[in-house]
Amino acid sequence: MVTNIVLLYYHVPFLTIYGCCFQNFGSRTDTVFCGVFDGHGPYGHMVAKKVRDHLPLKLSAHWEVNISSEDVLREISLNTAGSVNSEETALISADKDSRASVDLDVTEKNPDIFKTLKESFLKAFKVMDRELRLHTNIDCFCSGTTAVTLVKQGPYLVVGNVGDSRAVLATRDKDNSLKAVQLTVDLKPNLPAEAERIRNCKGCVFALHDEPTVARVWLPNNDAPGLAMARAFGDFFLKDFGLISVPEISCRCLSEEDEFIVLATDGIWDVLSNKEVIDIIEYAPACSSAARTLVQTAVRAWRYKYLTTKVDDCAVVCLFLDSNLSNLSYASNT
Repeated sequence: MVTNIVLLYYHVPFLTIYGCCFQNFGSRTDTVFCGVFDGHGPYGHMVAKKVRDHLPLKLSAHWEVNISSEDVLREISLNTAGSVNSEETALISADKDSRASVDLDVTEKNPDIFKTLKESFLKAFKVMDRELRLHTNIDCFCSGTTAVTLVKQGPYLVVGNVGDSRAVLATRDKDNSLKAVQLTVDLKPNLPAEAERIRNCKGCVFALHDEPTVARVWLPNNDAPGLAMARAFGDFFLKDFGLISVPEISCRCLSEEDEFIVLATDGIWDVLSNKEVIDIIEYAPACSSAARTLVQTAVRAWRYKYLTTKVDDCAVVCLFLDSNLSNLSYASNT
């Protein structure tokens, strides 16, 4: 399956958003990595850039280590199969069945890739956040970034997300109509599970009177600052009060009906629905201008919907899955 990627940045008034795409990710010819990172706070642009530059490398490295470890364990299992007793054999079989059941509803053909990539995402995100905490040149105390990322290997797709950016898949239904499938959850503090975790850690969740629809995470004895997401890299002033950088991970086996995936910051989704977004991409003049068209439409929607509010930062990555499309192409305006 040939992949065509269109990438666009839009910044108002400062560039705090970053995106990246890597074909042949991890030196694998059929593998693509994409990510969008939306910084916030005084040094959010530096945090987003740092994560953009280093998270893919960490993910690739952990993926390679996990694959190597599984190969070693598999070889040990084969070499010792004849010497174990029946009880040990049963335990090995149970463990094998447990590993094989990961994402069995998605695909029974190659579940190991999902298990391995899930573990790699979790480790890479953990190490990335730890590195930010120790970084002396970037003040991450009150600054951070979201991250919506994906790895596609052949038909297999794994998405890792922290924050309120979003991934949406455009696919054809039985009537050949294009429909939107949301691949991520907007990890905001008003989600019951997120709010429960934050409150269990003595953090507070509430919305201000002048923005009643925007729940934020707050320190227990301080009104400011409040963060409008429940997971993020950085923002270490809230990490002891329920904010985490553990990604939500989802897996999917892509089909011929799937046409493209959109990764975008909340500046897009705050003014356009999932269906509106995929329709804009579908009817764009060309793949190379699809992301630009989407951002321009979102900016107009912002100015119409929020007359007195500045346009939020927007970033879009479109990953086209149609094998008839051309090779890698980019579009940008900054």
